[in-house]
Amino acid sequence: MKTEKQPPKDFWIDTMSISKATRVMLDNQEESIFAVKKELPKINSVVSAIYKKLRKNSSSRLIYAGAGTSARIAVQDAAELYPTFGWPKNRIDFMIAGGFEAIISSVEGAEDDIFLPQILAKKINLSKNDILIGVAASGNTPFTNACLIEASKRKSLTIAISNNQKGSMLNQADYNIILDTGYEIIAGSTRLKAATAQKICLNIISSMIMTKLGFVKNGLMTHFIVGNEKLKKRKRKILKLLYS
Repeated sequence: MKTEKQPPKDFWIDTMSISKATRVMLDNQEESIFAVKKELPKINSVVSAIYKKLRKNSSSRLIYAGAGTSARIAVQDAAELYPTFGWPKNRIDFMIAGGFEAIISSVEGAEDDIFLPQILAKKINLSKNDILIGVAASGNTPFTNACLIEASKRKSLTIAISNNQKGSMLNQADYNIILDTGYEIIAGSTRLKAATAQKICLNIISSMIMTKLGFVKNGLMTHFIVGNEKLKKRKRKILKLLYS
């Protein structure tokens, strides 16, 4: 896998000054943008498919699946849909290797568990009305792969997001997005460039879906949840911009 490759000698940040190393890291992160840009046609197709599914059935849910860093990126995207767009909490769910404990700490062996997805699918009542988005940098994570297989069995709409063009989970989904970010500046640390590309990709997908569903008007968050004084002021400002 490209993410596991050692970076070229000229890019070994442990041999550099802080100022040079941070510049190299930033330049390396820029490749995330290009990786997402190459997949925009596929991303557009995914947005359209998910939008149609959610609009057709008022009980359809967005379900995110992953392990390790990829799971944490997915959870962050999902968790922001309610406060930002007012998307119902009961229309979001998760299949996370190791459970929610794994979001803040490592759970050994969790990503290799191919039986837990069956248990989780039954627990959340995964069905043909749902959309499952599986995210894995390697594209080969056994847990995430099993989640997609289980979702396919249940006729859910399935999307696989991988940073490896040869990821096995790409064979399990209705739609594939390959974020080919290449080697990491710290070999194998997919919390860097691979995760950045995943975050950008999920941001675009979820934000466009919410926009198409009517939660954004004239570039403004019209349905966000008001939970403090700052947001009350923001709401008044938005209403003024929309109706004055």
